[in-house]
Amino acid sequence: MPTISDPALASALRLAVMRLARRMRAERPESDLSLTQLSALAVLERQGPLTPRELAAAERIRPPSMTRVVAALEAAGLVTRTDHPTDGRQVLLAASPAGAALLREDRRRREAWLAQRLRDLDADDREVLRRAAAVLDRLAGS
Repeated sequence: MPTISDPALASALRLAVMRLARRMRAERPESDLSLTQLSALAVLERQGPLTPRELAAAERIRPPSMTRVVAALEAAGLVTRTDHPTDGRQVLLAASPAGAALLREDRRRREAWLAQRLRDLDADDREVLRRAAAVLDRLAGS
């Protein structure tokens, strides 16, 4: 069996992951939210309440940009703002119940599409993907 060189493997994986990500984005429910707004909301849901600066750092964007993202999420009722318990100068942001519901529906829809596509594969291919998912997760965490 021929082996793929590391650069060729990197290229093949990059293309496959990009195509899958693009297809998964196409399965998102219609929304006025940008991908940046959805990502920030997901961080708040996953990590719990954060200060705007912590959220900006988690998303790797500048605090002034995060201010605009948070303002849009608040205006849509997807984020709540509470006083920081120990620092009166800070606030904590959290996903609202409506924000959490929006994310659940988003995930449900995309996972249903992916589950259907996985059912079209044979058992061997599904097993390869099961093992590859863990490897890809490790790569993403590096």
